[in-house]
Order: sequence, then structure tokens, then C-alpha cells
Amino acid sequence: MIIHYYRGEIGRMTSWRDRIDRTTNWSMTVVAGLLSVSLSTPSSHHGVVLFAMLLISVFLLIEARRYRFFDVYRARVRQLERHYFAQALCPRAELRADWAEAIAASLRAPVFLISYREALFRRIRRNYIWMYFILLLAWGLKISSPKLQADESPAEFIGNLQQLMINAHLGPLPGAVVLAVVAAFYVALIAAIFYPEPDDGEFAHGEVHV
Repeated sequence: MIIHYYRGEIGRMTSWRDRIDRTTNWSMTVVAGLLSVSLSTPSSHHGVVLFAMLLISVFLLIEARRYRFFDVYRARVRQLERHYFAQALCPRAELRADWAEAIAASLRAPVFLISYREALFRRIRRNYIWMYFILLLAWGLKISSPKLQADESPAEFIGNLQQLMINAHLGPLPGAVVLAVVAAFYVALIAAIFYPEPDDGEFAHGEVHV
């Protein structure tokens, strides 16, 4: 029974892991596609890069939800591996007699093991911060390089902050507001990176984790 149950949990864990990878792959495709559109021609608006930030944020929210489901099945699998299979292969005296209670409780009443915020911050830290960083560099290059503007000025870079604000103008929003919103968004991302991870769960049982 344990063997068949273990195989079933492995299957569910693998399925949710595949869903997580799909949203990450979609995000990378969006970043690559919209960056090529934005930087390939001066007539392309810098709002294309901001739109890319918005799209991968949607993918991030979806992925954080999927990660919470994945974490439930991953925890069950790791409980079996630590307390059942590892003990069968190399018995140790410190075996917990109640190791199966956590799995039984999860089967009777499944609950998420991490909060949505922790899942969100973890996915930002592992994958998405790099995509956001690339988009920030591209957006900064787009609004600071006259050669990437519609007028195609021969200058390499803008000469003053006023011109930067003019280039950052987005529809009815003045450039100063757009710069402030983007800056606040990236400050929040940096805060997510340095948010302390909990010391329980798989982090307390080795370095190999997702």
C-alpha cells in the first residue's frame, strides 16, 4: 500500500511541478517577445516594456497559487522519503514513531502549508526577480536613449532629468508619476527578496528544494 501511495503522490507532485514550470516558461517567452518588439524599432513605445511587467506579474500570481498546491504534495512525499524509505535503507535510532500522523492528518483535511505571500515571495526570489531586472534595464535604456525614441536623435543618452520624465510619459500619466510607480514597484520586489524564509519545512532537512 505504501509503495502505491508513494507513486500516486509522486505523480501529483510532478503534475503540479510541471504547471509551475509552464507559467515560468510563458513569462520568459513574454519577456523575450515584448523586448524584441520594444527595442527593435524607435517607433515602439516604452509602454510595451511596462506591459511586459504587468503580464509577468499576472503569471507570477498564478504560479504562486500553483506552488501552494505543489508544496502540499511535496511535503507528503518528503515525509515518506525521510521517515520510511530512508529508515528502510539505513535504520537509525531517532525514528519518530508518529511520523505518519502528519500525512494522515493532511489526507483527512488537506490544508496549505505556506501562505500565499510566502509562495509569492519564494517564486520572486527563485525566478521572477531576474525577469523583472531585465525588463527594468530595457525600460531604462528605452527612455534614456534618444536613438530609441521616435525622433531618433543622434545623441547617445539624454542630457537631463526633465527629458527623462518627458520620455517616460504614458498616456494621461506624466512621466514623474510613471517613474514613481515603477520605483515603488521595484522597492516592493527588493523587499520580497530579503523577506526572511521560515526555518521549518524542507529548509530544515537539506539544501535541495524548489
